[in-house]
Amino acid sequence: MSAHQADFVVVANRLPVDRVVNDDGSVDWRRSPGGLVTAIEPVMRANDGAWIGWSGGTDTDVEPFVEDEMTLVPVPVSAQEVEEFYEGFSNATLWPLYHDVVAKPAFHREWWESYVAVNRRFADRAAEVAAEEATVWVQDYQLQLVPAMLREQRPDLRIGFFLHIPFPPAELFQQLPWRRQLLEGLLGADLVGFQRPNNAQNFVRLVRQRVGHKTHRDLVYLPDGRMVQAAAFPISIDSAGLEELARTDAVEQRAKEIREQLGNPRHVLLGVDRLDYTKGIYNRLRAFGELIEEGEVSVEDAVFVQVATPSRERVEQYRILRDDIDRLVGRINGDLGRIGRPAIHYIHNSQPREEMAALFRAADVCVVTPLADGMNLVAKEYVVSRYDNDGALVLSEFAGAAGELRQAFLLNPYDMNGMKEVILAAMRAERSERTKRMRAMRKTVKENDVTRWATKYLDALSHVRPSHHKQVRPAGER
Repeated sequence: MSAHQADFVVVANRLPVDRVVNDDGSVDWRRSPGGLVTAIEPVMRANDGAWIGWSGGTDTDVEPFVEDEMTLVPVPVSAQEVEEFYEGFSNATLWPLYHDVVAKPAFHREWWESYVAVNRRFADRAAEVAAEEATVWVQDYQLQLVPAMLREQRPDLRIGFFLHIPFPPAELFQQLPWRRQLLEGLLGADLVGFQRPNNAQNFVRLVRQRVGHKTHRDLVYLPDGRMVQAAAFPISIDSAGLEELARTDAVEQRAKEIREQLGNPRHVLLGVDRLDYTKGIYNRLRAFGELIEEGEVSVEDAVFVQVATPSRERVEQYRILRDDIDRLVGRINGDLGRIGRPAIHYIHNSQPREEMAALFRAADVCVVTPLADGMNLVAKEYVVSRYDNDGALVLSEFAGAAGELRQAFLLNPYDMNGMKEVILAAMRAERSERTKRMRAMRKTVKENDVTRWATKYLDALSHVRPSHHKQVRPAGER
């Protein structure tokens, strides 16, 4: 292990880089896209920080290395652990449970044992890397045991945790055989951050009921005199970076090309999601198909472009979903399309940032209809890309983003007729109404970008308890 000691440590399931093997067999690391890196990188540079995470491969120990001026500390995960800890407990137990049991969670003891083992390895690595009285920020549902494991070894640290996905109500969380261990794991943090206030309330209520600690509003009082705060910090995007990209000539040109390739219809509707059963892709495509069948929309003047990035393809529920959507798209296009005019253009691969920005610029209506979602950054990306204040956002009220983007066309994704009405309303809205809604949403997202999110969280963390600890310096200070 390197002797590098960091005053600010991020612990996340993945490193912020992807491994690239070159033709000659040499290995490079390429920065992976994502708002989290954008938000945290300046803070890491100001504080000589380190990022601990899995490299994505199943190789043996990779030594810590520096990439893009960031110290990266890989944590090894074996092929069996990828299956049990990552695909198993994280994504077939916790993910569906935390997303309103949209799919049935599976509870396997060996998956839990693997989750504990991998969390312990991440905690051990953080304990080695963190300087005395450092700040450690643990990210997301794959690592919920790390805060307590780390505090046990390093009581001197200030520890924060942020959950990027929803946190379920007691009625659902209680199904989990290891519910108490997870709650106690999170209580190792000084500040537990959530996307929405009701998620923080769910957590505090569960701690009171299941662990028996005294609570008051957003505070939990531990027997050892420590206090844990639970609060909402809605995450956001790098709005300045995305708007700059959306305004480039190349993106504008590509947006025009996209519309031409689609046959210059009056309405381009767009869905952009990871292929996941929580995203409500099937329902929205079915709703669009019904609108064509009923004659409300014609394939001559409306087309739906659905980008579905491949995801967790080794998990059974994801394979089933992929087949279901393939069949639905085939049926709608077969029944309702014309030569050169399919009703739905379905793209099942990931697109580069420039292409995504061009799609956002080309789309008149962006349809974001998750059945449950911690935040949903696509909604915010669409809004930021619409610098001309035109375009309509159709948004599920079950996305965290609905709490901020109140001027979107909101809907209940379980209500098929309601969804059809709202999509039509968005398509038919007057330009003045679209502008009014879009201007308000753009203001919200630009004022609360991802840098502000990180700053607000870290500022709250630094005030959670009286501090003889080192302060995390804001970005821009050295």
